[in-house]
Amino acid sequence: MINYHGKIFRPISNTENGETSTETVFKYQQVGNILSSEYSGGKIKYGHLVGLVDNDGNIEMSYHQINDKGELMTGICQSKPEILENGKIRLHENWEWTSGDKSKGQSIIEEQ
Repeated sequence: MINYHGKIFRPISNTENGETSTETVFKYQQVGNILSSEYSGGKIKYGHLVGLVDNDGNIEMSYHQINDKGELMTGICQSKPEILENGKIRLHENWEWTSGDKSKGQSIIEEQ
């Protein structure tokens, strides 16, 4: 199992209907297979996610955030890890809003 504890991630790409950007910083914490993160930056004033990590490092999570319009946005996401040549982690994410227009998207975030 990959341990994400103490790692910091930033998005490198996102679909247009997403709110994260290269300015968003995710600070991951992990205890056992339980993952959590606080995040902010760009269009996001404050966000939080909670999820489960499987034996292959895949993450199933839900998230909620307050955007720069003062709206509460919620969603679910599945992340698949890729280990880069430099040993850092890149997460390939498929997500879906459970609020707003309930659209789907993809993003990639990388360990800093």
